[in-house]
Amino acid sequence: MTKAQAETLAQYYGIIYNVVKRQLDGLTNEDSLIQPPFRGNCLNWVFGHIVFSRNSVLTLLEEDSPWSEAESARYIRNSEPVTSAENAIPFDQLQDYFEASHTRLMAGLQRISPERMATAIDDETTLGEQLTFLQWHETYHLGQLEQLRQLSGKNDKVI
Repeated sequence: MTKAQAETLAQYYGIIYNVVKRQLDGLTNEDSLIQPPFRGNCLNWVFGHIVFSRNSVLTLLEEDSPWSEAESARYIRNSEPVTSAENAIPFDQLQDYFEASHTRLMAGLQRISPERMATAIDDETTLGEQLTFLQWHETYHLGQLEQLRQLSGKNDKVI
């Protein structure tokens, strides 16, 4: 992967960041806990999972996570749904973790060399390919935020 490819990842993470900020604008902690009327997780869990998934990106970029393993485990894939404030991290705290993770992620992408991006992390995948996959994963969940935002009654269109 070239330096230009790392810059492209940074550009797309910047777009994701801006859309997430718009998706969350005006929502409360209570809004984030509204359960969808179909099988799925509330916005608090989906957003927390995005932040949790960034832990993998930060690890690959040799950056520190803004939250502890114990806190982030609540949002791991296949974890129990968030159903109340008692079993969730407060929405504003998740937003703080997102801000910190974004700052660290962007710094890591600025520093990464093309040689390191081309490094194999297993028999089939380079670091750059894994970072690209993790960005795709984040955009998948970004689309879910659009729908979950509407449960709060916003009745708007962000994307």
